[in-house]
Amino acid sequence: MGNRKIAVVTGASGFVGSHLVDLLIEKDYEVRCITRKTSNLRWLEGKLIKNYSCGLFDEEGLKVALKDANILYHVAGVVKSKTKEGYYKGNVKTTRNLLAVLLDVNPDIERVVIVSSQVACGPSSGGNAITENSKPQPITTYGRSKLAQEELAKEYSSNLPITIVRPSSVYGERDTEIYLIFRSYKRGLMILIGFDKKEVSLIHVKDLVDGIYLASINAKAVNQTYFISSKEYYNWKQLGEVIGRVMDKKAFTLKIPHPIGYLIAATAQFFALFSTKAATLNLEKAKDFVQNHWTCDITKAENELGFKPQVSLEEGIKRTIEWYREVNWL
Repeated sequence: MGNRKIAVVTGASGFVGSHLVDLLIEKDYEVRCITRKTSNLRWLEGKLIKNYSCGLFDEEGLKVALKDANILYHVAGVVKSKTKEGYYKGNVKTTRNLLAVLLDVNPDIERVVIVSSQVACGPSSGGNAITENSKPQPITTYGRSKLAQEELAKEYSSNLPITIVRPSSVYGERDTEIYLIFRSYKRGLMILIGFDKKEVSLIHVKDLVDGIYLASINAKAVNQTYFISSKEYYNWKQLGEVIGRVMDKKAFTLKIPHPIGYLIAATAQFFALFSTKAATLNLEKAKDFVQNHWTCDITKAENELGFKPQVSLEEGIKRTIEWYREVNWL
């Protein structure tokens, strides 16, 4: 492979991970993907990668994948689980195992990027966007597990060059979560939780992976944390209007009071007990939805990393909808 740099990506078969793999291939890295034996590799098929299906608990497999790597991007994580243990196993134990093996076989790695989440810090209060200096106040088990992941990573930062990035809500091609909003709109319904105007930071996946990459190559970013998101803040009504323009369709807007939102989430969570999969909408997710502000400030990423989101909301939604249509999801 000559002098090409080696990048290792965990969670490479997922939504964000697969887009990061695409970017790294474009940047001419030798890309190693860490997946599980049960992972669906549809977004990696036919790409110039080496796949290690060892998961994050097979130490011998990890040693082979991590040896001689220049950059490790830890994207893998658990966003929905039926139990508290599931979140901590998928976000904290995996990270501990990964970093312990890395320290053993490749302590001189150039950079480790841990992909956390805005939820590790919690919602913004009083309309003031959160910054990297805000005191983290996560409100869900998922958020607390991501904060615990960050704290664990910091324990390793005296021995490894670690950078933490916190994406806001992410949408784009290959996404299966925010996709549900598009699908509902196509069926003629835009559901809003609550009657107040809720503000969110949103980012298209292409901008997110650009931000993650910039964080991995900038010397200033070692031992730093960055929010990676849109510069603008949006509300769900705005989002519905843009989807409507792009789809050239009108949908009925249904505003659901917060208690009803919780009831729907509780019902979904109950029925998930009889399924092997955790519910996409559960009581914790409902707690996220009823918050008035999920906004973060990206000034630090702009100033230190030169990060500049390129994809406008309108363009991002257009690209996303076109892709959903191509693969017959809409």
